Amino acid sequence: MLKKRISDGVVHKLPADLRKALIADPAARAKWEDITPLARNEWICWTTSVKKAETRKQHVERVCSELKEGMRRPCCWAGCPHR
Repeated sequence: MLKKRISDGVVHKLPADLRKALIADPAARAKWEDITPLARNEWICWTTSVKKAETRKQHVERVCSELKEGMRRPCCWAGCPHR
């Protein structure tokens, strides 16, 4: 099976669950490749920093949806004007 090349972050490797979601969503993947390695690193950290599996699944889904909405970095609070 051929692995699709998707860029990592600056320090962190792209985790398998996020890789799978980006492969399944070409629009989100295009946005992922358009952001800087530092921004990708922030998304990876934001996704992997949670403790519960359900929360992580939600973060993976949000990475794809928020990238497609034009967000280039994750925001840390719901009241952020970039949301």
